[in-house]
Amino acid sequence: MARPLGSLVLVVGPSGVGKKTIIEGARNALGNDQRFVFVQRVVARAPGTDPDEHDGMAPEDFAKAELGGRFCLCWDAHNRRYGLPISVDTDLSLGKVVVASVARHAVAEACAKYPACAVVLVTAEISLRAQRLIGLGREGGDQITARLARESPAVPRGIDPIIIDNSGRLAIGVTALVMALVGIASQA
Repeated sequence: MARPLGSLVLVVGPSGVGKKTIIEGARNALGNDQRFVFVQRVVARAPGTDPDEHDGMAPEDFAKAELGGRFCLCWDAHNRRYGLPISVDTDLSLGKVVVASVARHAVAEACAKYPACAVVLVTAEISLRAQRLIGLGREGGDQITARLARESPAVPRGIDPIIIDNSGRLAIGVTALVMALVGIASQA
């Protein structure tokens, strides 16, 4: 009898909502639970640029890796190319719950490819998002204002995301994500 596929959990939300922070908190909380895998996305970027919640790869190496089938899902965002490693497919075939941060416009393709796909939409108050982006120190005030003013793409029609408001204490957002992940794992 074939082993059931695991679930791919896509964590999405606009800049400054704290996706990276609550994912890391959930990773720490569930670190001993073998049902969960937290995957790092890979980004095509010039060497020496500021690392984020993903592994970097020179753009030409990324293109070769993509052509070579080393990614299970790729998308463009913020003038860069991102991808999830092919190891996601192995983890899903082993029945794991795989958690990854992706751009919202990658959700439709991921859901079409992976039938057991869940979406977690992280939100936060705009003033708090602005404070967080300023605190990162990566962009100037005008760039942050433009980022906050951009209309974020909606979650595709027919997808009912789990919504986590990360405007309060960090522990609340982390607990909400952990509870959502445990609930998804219990349905797998």
